[in-house]
Amino acid sequence: MFSKLQKTQSCFTVGKRLYHKISRKAFEAPDLNETVTSSFGSFVSGVKADHLSDTVLQRSKRMILDNIGVGVLGSTSHVFDICLNYCQQMFAPDPVSSVYGRNGLKLSPTLAAFANGVAVHSMDFDDTWHPATHPSGAVLPALLAAAQMLPPNSKPSGLDFLLAFNVGIEIQGRLMRFSQEANNIPKRFHPPSVVGTMGSAAAVAKFLSLNPNQCINALAIAASLSGAPMANAATQAKPIHIGNATRLGFEAALLASKGMEGNAKILDNTPGCFGFAAFYGDYQPQELAPLEQTRFLLEDQDIAFKRFPAHLGMHWVVDAAASVRQLVTANEGVFSPSMIERIILRVPISRYINRPFPETEHEARHSFQFNACSALLDGDVSIESFSESKLHRDNLSELLNKVELQHPEDNVASFEKMYGEVVLVPKNRDVLSGKCDTFYGHWRKPLSRESLLNKFKNNASHVLEQDKIEAIIDTVENIEKVRDSSTLTSYLQ
Repeated sequence: MFSKLQKTQSCFTVGKRLYHKISRKAFEAPDLNETVTSSFGSFVSGVKADHLSDTVLQRSKRMILDNIGVGVLGSTSHVFDICLNYCQQMFAPDPVSSVYGRNGLKLSPTLAAFANGVAVHSMDFDDTWHPATHPSGAVLPALLAAAQMLPPNSKPSGLDFLLAFNVGIEIQGRLMRFSQEANNIPKRFHPPSVVGTMGSAAAVAKFLSLNPNQCINALAIAASLSGAPMANAATQAKPIHIGNATRLGFEAALLASKGMEGNAKILDNTPGCFGFAAFYGDYQPQELAPLEQTRFLLEDQDIAFKRFPAHLGMHWVVDAAASVRQLVTANEGVFSPSMIERIILRVPISRYINRPFPETEHEARHSFQFNACSALLDGDVSIESFSESKLHRDNLSELLNKVELQHPEDNVASFEKMYGEVVLVPKNRDVLSGKCDTFYGHWRKPLSRESLLNKFKNNASHVLEQDKIEAIIDTVENIEKVRDSSTLTSYLQ
């Protein structure tokens, strides 16, 4: 069997004239000795669209649509402008891949993937999975750029695109399930900078029809390009984690297609020689089941879609704060900071989202205190909540000075188990409290189709005209019927 790339006698193109020749070594038969890593290589190379159930198809389409929306919105952000300016100054011969929200502007494929990945996470508005990561943003921008990179006679279909996307999501989920540490809110590294890079590599490898040996090498190379510390959370550098994941995974797959090799047991737990285990202290990998027994994780584990642009943990305290605010206004008719003596937030211990007095929008997106107090003042949190004028309101500062955090033992730092509770201690009145165990948008309480579409339309309308918005919705919802997957990119500017 020859791959799609062999049939065209060229691996891929960047523009119309730039061709790359694949070395013969890349097509040598893979080592069939079964290891964890070889089972991943066989899965990525061999999985078919028939393995995608209706549930997986429907959920992954929702992910793609949401991710495009937050990416287009993110193209309006300051951090995106910084990164786009950097990309435009890089050497990019014969650019072919589109950039969110910039009509007519194209970059080389990997730089376009980087820029669009930054856009996706620039406001922390992208989807979240369990164990904790942002799965779509690390994969989708790479596939969009790759779709434009390939020559006209080798364009993958929409169904090919959807399969590659799900491969990238699946690989991330499988890798995170090799560690119990991954179930908790992260402390050391930002998960998408690690598993996202691996997912991007797997997705592009599938999209380019690489063979099992090349897929193994793509994952091995990607492991050497992975990782970013949590210290850069709540800064302008954090969106780069997603940009790098999508770009570097893309590059790993391209390098593997050229014949570059890595450790063929990169995912195995080899004594005395850390591979992917370097990222987790309790790494326990398992081989993937044979393809005939394939069941995608997305079948059983849905995705959380955010209603406002902030760290996922904020959504619990916002819903709790909004509910207790309703109690106040029902009794008093109005909410005023002067009525409150103390505010108690009962949340998990997580140092990087405990920010009593945030100074920037990025810090505010990672602050239990800011989001709870914003919801108390306004009844909700929105894109506008993180504007300069809202961030430095006098009445917000008044409330922030009244907040204290408590960390009950039963409130675990896990997006699966945590809760948020907001207790108001009014002056000369009864104590009031609101508690949220599962916010609307969590995988246990998914957004309705109407809510997801409204979010997408609201986000995209900051950049795109109505006809393009409707075209994206129609294309994504029927993507398995699309002949040329690069069609989707024509609507994103």
